[in-house]
Amino acid sequence: MRVLMLNQLFQPEPAFKGLPLAKALRELGHEVQVLTGLPNYPGGKVYPGYKVRWTQREWLDGIAVHRVIHYPSHDRSGLRRMANYLSFAASAALLGPGLVKPPEVIYAYNLITLAAAARRWRARWGAKLVLDVQDLWPESVLGSGMMRNRLLTALLARWCLHEYRRADALVVLSPGFRRNLIARGIPAKKINVIYNWCDEAAIRVPPQRMPNEEFPPDKFHVVFAGVMGVSQSLDVVIEAASRLLSEAPEVLFTLVGGGTEPPRLARRIAAIGLENVRLLPQRPMTTMGEVYAAADALLVHLRDDPLFAITIPSKVQVYLHAGRPILCGVRGDAAELVERSGAGLCFPPNDHEALAAAVLRLRAMSPEARRMMGQRGKKFYEEHLSFRRGVAQLDAVFRRVSPGRNCEGDRAQ
Repeated sequence: MRVLMLNQLFQPEPAFKGLPLAKALRELGHEVQVLTGLPNYPGGKVYPGYKVRWTQREWLDGIAVHRVIHYPSHDRSGLRRMANYLSFAASAALLGPGLVKPPEVIYAYNLITLAAAARRWRARWGAKLVLDVQDLWPESVLGSGMMRNRLLTALLARWCLHEYRRADALVVLSPGFRRNLIARGIPAKKINVIYNWCDEAAIRVPPQRMPNEEFPPDKFHVVFAGVMGVSQSLDVVIEAASRLLSEAPEVLFTLVGGGTEPPRLARRIAAIGLENVRLLPQRPMTTMGEVYAAADALLVHLRDDPLFAITIPSKVQVYLHAGRPILCGVRGDAAELVERSGAGLCFPPNDHEALAAAVLRLRAMSPEARRMMGQRGKKFYEEHLSFRRGVAQLDAVFRRVSPGRNCEGDRAQ
């Protein structure tokens, strides 16, 4: 069938379900086209080589990519961020029909602002609409601090519910998201859980631990890798490290990545004088395999919040793929995945005593037991969360909502 991917972010931006997914769908026999914006993420500046035009088209690895004009902004201003979302949605709705071939399936990724444009095309072409829900609105908007007005929040909630109900199918990233939408009155048969995958091509982890000067072999390395923000609540690491400093001095916590919190965390570590916690700067994903290989345990943590209980942080998939034991300080769906896979130990979030106890328990295991724990996680990832598995599930959703047809007679542009 002919599939239109409607995604505001697309390569060369770091788009998650972007060009690799488009190519994989083409390999399954679909004719894939993309409608997206001008590449400007994350800096809010249009990338070199692109010009601000009403429309433009390019071919990326044989995929037709149509771009429409919009207001570029990715700063913390809620007003400018909304202008970014709404301007793309408006351009897509007004300019898109003149650019793309009539699709059988419209796959709209994440932004609820795209649903109205997609429904307009569905009415015109008789296409089916599949919405991929990566953020629950209005909960995620409230959590980001972008919206505090109660009336606007209530209107946003009603609008989102309207769009979810009108879609032919919904794709969500966790069972918790599915339960949330069912509780809002969305038919269960419409909601499909497809777990996110990780960038498997970029993450190459050596099969054995590779100690080096950065990760000396006489230490038990607990590694947190990724964004360090308020949501990650990483003071729990400092408190657990302080607790373990005398009892298990061989344990070394390493926090690798960027975000808003590293400067504050560094000041607190220095003020206490901890020698068993260190901060390393963010590095390219393609070089992270060596870090994962040197880790005895990989840590994921989010503050204790009801929204996070139905969210699966992307690093869970990365850690499972890396094949190392996981220390999971997240309630709900993320913990369920770790426990179900047998890939690690879970502890309550924001509980430094529980984190310290989990570290000691993992440290007491034999190297072979920890190796088997990591291998169970890697196998679980391949069977349930991999790119190959996710693409097959998404393809099944497309085929379920639309039988497809011969596109040879359609107009070509």
